[in-house]
Amino acid sequence: MLVQDVMTKNVVTIPADTSLAEAKRIMQQKRLKRLPVVEKGLLLGVVTEQRLDHLAPGKATTLTLWEVGYLLENTPVAKIMQQEVVTVTPDMTVEKALATAQSNRVGSLVVLDPGRKVVGIITTNDFFYKIANKVLGLGEPGCRIQVEGGGEAPELGRILSLVNGRKERLVTLHILDPSGRRKKKDVVLHLAVEDPREILEDLSGAGFSVSVRQR
Repeated sequence: MLVQDVMTKNVVTIPADTSLAEAKRIMQQKRLKRLPVVEKGLLLGVVTEQRLDHLAPGKATTLTLWEVGYLLENTPVAKIMQQEVVTVTPDMTVEKALATAQSNRVGSLVVLDPGRKVVGIITTNDFFYKIANKVLGLGEPGCRIQVEGGGEAPELGRILSLVNGRKERLVTLHILDPSGRRKKKDVVLHLAVEDPREILEDLSGAGFSVSVRQR
């Protein structure tokens, strides 16, 4: 899976002369936590909700409300935006993008095309909801069956043959290493079947130790 498959493409951006107050209003209206700052499509920096809250005048200021409002309305985001932005390309794998985000300790990545123009943004939520959910089969109907020692090639082949014999749809498959307690790894099958009794009988009859795993 590539970044372009999961990124948000319709990115809300702002020019560098946008005021702090306007940036804050846009974030609240669009329910965003960050806004790329661009000029002619090219990335100049990023302004975040956290950065605005940290740098904007707070309760401890000696300024009057009018002065605070004037400052927010007349200070451009260019003054406070983060100029060193971690970016990725659309054709980068999501694994590499996630590793990039983790190594730089950031919650979002701006996606740039070869011409350095902003074409998308990918966030921690995208990794969870668009990738992890699919990998784990969250929200998919059916049940999960754990087969002890079924994660090795010969055993896995037999297991899948039994599943195919029942013509059950395989949603996801995960190989588990049970903390090194056993020599052979387990396999967890997410099957699109609500009543797994028949496939459990087939697997048990083939000599496998099986259990239904909580979803």
